[in-house]
Amino acid sequence: MTTTVRVPASSANLGPGFDALGMALSLYLECRFRESGQLSIRVAGRDADLISRGDDNLIWQAALTVAEGVGETLPLIELEIDNGIPLGKGLGSSAAALTAGVVIADRLLGLHWKPLRILDAAAKIEGHPDNVAACVLGSIVASAIDSGGVAHAVRLELPERYSVSVIVPDFALATSKARSVLPETYTKADVVFNIQRTALLIAALATGATSAFPTALEDCLHQPYRAPLVPGLAEALKLRAPGLLGCVLSGAGPSILVFYERGCETVCDLVRQIFELHGRSAEILSTSIARHGYEIR
Repeated sequence: MTTTVRVPASSANLGPGFDALGMALSLYLECRFRESGQLSIRVAGRDADLISRGDDNLIWQAALTVAEGVGETLPLIELEIDNGIPLGKGLGSSAAALTAGVVIADRLLGLHWKPLRILDAAAKIEGHPDNVAACVLGSIVASAIDSGGVAHAVRLELPERYSVSVIVPDFALATSKARSVLPETYTKADVVFNIQRTALLIAALATGATSAFPTALEDCLHQPYRAPLVPGLAEALKLRAPGLLGCVLSGAGPSILVFYERGCETVCDLVRQIFELHGRSAEILSTSIARHGYEIR
């Protein structure tokens, strides 16, 4: 019997909510699997040539990690991957793969884990909960790891009059490189700056307070340090136009997430043009919010 799991892409941080806020996007990783006498992995879709077909495949490794954690042996499978998430572009491709792997292990081993248990297992593998929380719960999520190491997350909906798109440039940026430029410590003023804006952003998203943007999207913990790695980011963050709520780096980048009022899609082309001015081509992905997290059928 073949089972299919579909996991959405995600954008983390949303500006000030570094390693805490995330959003599920309607780009998907789809995996079809069934037990087999040997491991077989086939890959199709976007960036298929960058996805391993061997036993080091991230989805399979995540499934093995779950099995090891519960003291079980994972049966070998035939795995067909159809990927729709750009790799290395700050859209949570690794989080989607890890979530898929945890779900696959859960099904094969008959663990019957609830979504929050799936989230906790995926967050432990990933090391932070923001992307995987969006993959599991869908929509917009605020997440945290408690003092005992357990992941928690709460979701909220994007107001109907707001939309989002992603501008994806023609180059990749490794998360490890984007994290390496961040400082080990921050000033009290910088931390307070981001706390204020994260609180303002959550309130604005919950109530539809348009006037709170773009102040609510400001950040000084990660984007200023990553701007040199993403040509055009500094200009995009300062961009103002009718109907534009604001721009933020999507995850570790280099893609840029654009918030705008519904019907004002043309503002996205302004960001694409900024990349163009820096000698980089870019693709506009007019995504919607994925209202659901992973789905199994």
